[in-house]
Amino acid sequence: MKLSYKKLWVKLVEMDMKKTEFAKKAGISSASVAKLGKGANITTDVLVKICEYLKCDIADIVEVVSDETPEEENDNGR
Repeated sequence: MKLSYKKLWVKLVEMDMKKTEFAKKAGISSASVAKLGKGANITTDVLVKICEYLKCDIADIVEVVSDETPEEENDNGR
């Protein structure tokens, strides 16, 4: 399992906000935004800052997804 930040990117598109502008306003580093873009692990402190800025719950920006492809999932189910 891994984390997906797709919901965050959708939210930023809906707000018509670029990643650099978002990082500045949310008080997070460009390195953290880069990690988010790669789906890498980030600290809970960063997630809290994002949630505080967006006035949302963590589930509104992050979700846990399978790290297997659909074909791998089918093979494991046999």
